[in-house]
Amino acid sequence: MAIIFCSLGVLFSALPLGTIAILPIGLGLLFAFLSFWKSDAMQKQLPKWLMIVSAICVVFVVGKTYLIKDEVAVDKQFEKQKAEGDKEDLKDLEGLE
Repeated sequence: MAIIFCSLGVLFSALPLGTIAILPIGLGLLFAFLSFWKSDAMQKQLPKWLMIVSAICVVFVVGKTYLIKDEVAVDKQFEKQKAEGDKEDLKDLEGLE
């Protein structure tokens, strides 16, 4: 279960899903911790790596959510060209009459 949820967490963190990726990452981290806790000393390597990957994914998703701002910038040059185009269209229509 830890491998499945950790894989889903990596996949969801790469996709632009926002904070929805926290759910499979959290479940992967929980199952990895439980398998780390229940396993023998020789079998603790995989759960340890799964916890590390899950922690990196959490940091990545939180950083992507709160540090990257989605802003729409106003393109003044496009607006100017659009206004000039409208004026030219009006002149063309007036010339047809």
